[in-house]
Amino acid sequence: MASHSGGSTWRRPGRVIASAAGVLAMALIVAGCSSAGPADRADPATSPSTPGVKGQKPPAVDPAWPRWGFTHTGISANNVTDRFEQDVTRTLAETPMLQNQHIMGFGALNPEPRPQEFFWEDLDSRTNLMKQSAGTQIITLCCAPDWMKGGPEGPTEESAWTEHLEDAPYPEHFDDFAKLSAAVATKYPDVTYFMVWNELKGFWKDHSKPADIKGYTDLYNKVYDAVKAVRPDAKVGGPYIGFDSNKTGESELRGPWGVVNQNALDAFDYWFKNKKGADFIVVDGASLTDAHQLLPDAFGALGKFSAVTEWLRQKTGDLPVWWSEWYFVPEDGTTWSESMRLAVQAASMIEFAKSGAATALYWNPQTKQGTCQGCMWDPRTGAALPTGRLVGDFVKWFPAGAELQQVATSDPKVRVLAQPRRLVMVNTTNARLTATVDGKQVTLRPYEVKWAGR
Repeated sequence: MASHSGGSTWRRPGRVIASAAGVLAMALIVAGCSSAGPADRADPATSPSTPGVKGQKPPAVDPAWPRWGFTHTGISANNVTDRFEQDVTRTLAETPMLQNQHIMGFGALNPEPRPQEFFWEDLDSRTNLMKQSAGTQIITLCCAPDWMKGGPEGPTEESAWTEHLEDAPYPEHFDDFAKLSAAVATKYPDVTYFMVWNELKGFWKDHSKPADIKGYTDLYNKVYDAVKAVRPDAKVGGPYIGFDSNKTGESELRGPWGVVNQNALDAFDYWFKNKKGADFIVVDGASLTDAHQLLPDAFGALGKFSAVTEWLRQKTGDLPVWWSEWYFVPEDGTTWSESMRLAVQAASMIEFAKSGAATALYWNPQTKQGTCQGCMWDPRTGAALPTGRLVGDFVKWFPAGAELQQVATSDPKVRVLAQPRRLVMVNTTNARLTATVDGKQVTLRPYEVKWAGR
């Protein structure tokens, strides 16, 4: 999926340069999200299945495995004022979670303007924010300095941010990018997790045709070897492919939600067979089709996330599956109520949890001012917004290893995720409804997301 590639912003001194497509439109909801302590240790044998997943158990991962979090984009807390950064730091520290940052673009200037001349100020600023807010740090090894992809040496020109940020390094510079990746891993020894590149940018310009997956795999293998050479403890993952889908087409992976682009599946197969190694699998995607269709509806389309996760787990021998980004709102000007947007997001996170996805990162479309639709924190006060509280509640109650338990509901329009001490319910309709959930009668407002003890 290319939704964020044209929809992110990156910081320049004194101003923000935004790409042409604009940020993904997301709305907010005020929801009663509760906070409490960590969930119990998992017993995978009790984990239920979910529609589209043939009763698979979640993968065996350490209970400390990072599960929920977000990616910093062009604007974050460190792009405003020191006071505001402190306010957001306190907000995020209340529920420590995964935090991801790219090495170039999406809030960071060119880290190597000239060969072996490094500029770490922006990465330092973002990693300091992650550390101060008690986040588990992730770095995405993307994008590449201009001189590695046919541009000039020196700081990136303003036009190049829009026109060439997402170009892939030339093959003759794959070794240079690998050396830069190793320098990043060395510079930030407290960062354990590294994702290699982003959505095959520059390697897959026309999604109706096969990707240059051989080129990406060559780059990946060089980066993998270089990072592991300087940081044997580092965990490296790829290929960060967008699993696009359409209403029709020929593909081995399909469902009521559509048909996954076979070119994406073929690319994944090639990478997986030819990679040097991987500690986890990285993909992203949208529940909707490339034509902005939600099949059969906004909530039914979420079954795609379960189906793709199942396919990946079967293909990889159950390596941990990371969703580095996921999207569920059409980008064709469609507007949803705030309550509907948050309900669909909560239901999508239920899909990830039930299907055994190890990790899911929310692409945070933060702004400096004004209405901040779908943002994690308020751009005025730094306080957590409903989206931030929703992610935080999943961090608290459904970490890796959480014991999922089957819960009966009298109305299938209420989606439920439960563990021994807590459950979350989502009303998937635009109507008030009363149902019996887990043996108790509950009344939910239209599109309400409601947490309750057990």
